[in-house]
Amino acid sequence: MIQSINPYTGEILKEFNPFDELQIEAALAKSEAAFRKWKNKDFSERKKLMKAAAQELRENRDEYAFIITQEVGKVIKESQAEIEKCAWVCDYYADFAEEFLEPKNINLPEGTKAKVFHQPLGAILAVMPWNFPFWQVFRFAAPTLMAGNTGLLKHASNVPQSALAIQQVFERAGFPEGVFQTLLIDSKATNHIIADPRVKAVTLTGSEKAGAAVAATAGKHIKKSLLELGGSDPFIVLADADVPKAAKTAAKARMINFGQSCIAAKRFIIEESIFDKFIDIFSNEIKAMKFGNPENPDSDYTCMAREDLALELYEQVEKSVKAGAKILLGGSKPEKGKALFEPTILTNIPKEAPAYSEELFGPVASIFKVKNEAEAIALANDCEFGLGGSLWTEDLEKAEKLATQIETGAVFINALTASNPHLPFGGIKKSGYGRELSQEGILEFVNKKTVFLG
Repeated sequence: MIQSINPYTGEILKEFNPFDELQIEAALAKSEAAFRKWKNKDFSERKKLMKAAAQELRENRDEYAFIITQEVGKVIKESQAEIEKCAWVCDYYADFAEEFLEPKNINLPEGTKAKVFHQPLGAILAVMPWNFPFWQVFRFAAPTLMAGNTGLLKHASNVPQSALAIQQVFERAGFPEGVFQTLLIDSKATNHIIADPRVKAVTLTGSEKAGAAVAATAGKHIKKSLLELGGSDPFIVLADADVPKAAKTAAKARMINFGQSCIAAKRFIIEESIFDKFIDIFSNEIKAMKFGNPENPDSDYTCMAREDLALELYEQVEKSVKAGAKILLGGSKPEKGKALFEPTILTNIPKEAPAYSEELFGPVASIFKVKNEAEAIALANDCEFGLGGSLWTEDLEKAEKLATQIETGAVFINALTASNPHLPFGGIKKSGYGRELSQEGILEFVNKKTVFLG
């Protein structure tokens, strides 16, 4: 059974039977049949439906936000913000998809011409994570459907209600049957679906291990894959930064979604002359955050999404301390049977510690002291991941130069790293490949067809 469990109370909310072979086959056949018609729909019709999806999300924000909060323990105000962001990305691609997919004219030197057309591929499979159960899906679905493809969703096993609710959004908005479908399946069935010739590509947001497995299957069957994997984002604060603003933003950047975010700031790299000042403000900001029931609008944080995730994070902290790291705040072992976790700050972290090299997916901040900006950049790049980063300095000319030296898919200067429909999103190294959002995102799953005009 696929279970929906409230991580704050431990209550089993609902149980679902996974799809059997007949159900999977029916979904694939429906997706292929829908694609034949959907790919020929005019942009104006697609736009109307995507706008309706945005309206559905806004009008029923609280209904959908409550599902997120119940399934993953996200505080309700963050769940509500997630639904609003989903509506934003629907509006964005409804407004700009046609422009992004306009044929590109090419004038050749000998006087002849060519065009590049952007045509949909077919059914695209999305393998999505639990941490932002609506947003991760909509940032895939909005561009994919507006491009004329159909979407199939294999969501994380602990968020089946969110997965089914997302299909409901598109159904309520009036999308034709089969254009977007949720599949309640396991990883074995996922591999079979990737292999199916009716599925043309796959996108995954998740762990490095899951990404490697999906990419291997896609590669075996010569299908495109897009991966958005883990991150251990550096948050660099130089001596000439606005330290109070940086420290307050840093606390928010680490605690968003209770630290369970690929692009949450995780490694705080601070120049030594401002280190003590930063630590003081940063730790006090975290201490001031309110723990409480996730359904309470005043709660700033509650719990992690599952008990096993809390225990895994504690083991990383424990091993880091044994290696020589110092606990500045928190560090208590989670209570058995609970997904609760105490916000934790680590300092004096040696290279052998998990907190130096591994992604800490939860409310644990790793803080490093460096002598200068060169050492800061070197430490930021001494990492297998390369998703995002944040750089703080009042010298914007220097900031832009240093940003080009940081090995990540994005750098935010004097701001926390965040996804935005207008900006390309994705990483390098073991954070994956390909880009979501902006024009780059909608061009990932189209055939860029060259037509030579002789």
